[in-house]
Amino acid sequence: MEPNFLTGQFLLAMPGIGDPRFERAVIAICAHDVEGALGIGIGKTFDGLTFHDLLGQLEIEPGVAADVAIHIGGPVEPQRGFVLHSLDWSGQDTVEVADRWALSGTLDVLKAIADGSGPSRWLVALGYTGWGEAQLDEEMTRHGWFNVHGAESLIFDIAVAARWEAGFEGAGIDPRLLAVSAGTA
Repeated sequence: MEPNFLTGQFLLAMPGIGDPRFERAVIAICAHDVEGALGIGIGKTFDGLTFHDLLGQLEIEPGVAADVAIHIGGPVEPQRGFVLHSLDWSGQDTVEVADRWALSGTLDVLKAIADGSGPSRWLVALGYTGWGEAQLDEEMTRHGWFNVHGAESLIFDIAVAARWEAGFEGAGIDPRLLAVSAGTA
């Protein structure tokens, strides 16, 4: 049986996931294969940290870049930055994700955004969520995560606070009706 890899999809935390770091989490899965998985959280932002603050710390002039909130990408390497962006720009380490969006993690994308030559749509996150070999596959068999199609509109067109509900609603599920624990039949 072929494994079901989730690259280019979103994970939505189920109510009662059991880890407060992931309550109402929305994670864009950027890589998933036999070696593990990497995702970027897009459902929460840091209080009081903006893109211009981050650029200032990196000594990059903000130029034409909007001063938007920075996303909490996940608990792993929270000092490391990532940019999820549209496919209309590519840099030295850009990875295209399932023909839906791209992921970049070097300063060139930040500089390009600041000078107006970067991707047309983007968000910045610090940290990531990672799973080791077969770890995500095993987690998907328990109550905790629900995967949905990776429409880039969830990243770029829906307000951060509405992404979790929108992800479930896009799958035809009213999240208010979800149970906080799994059952057995």
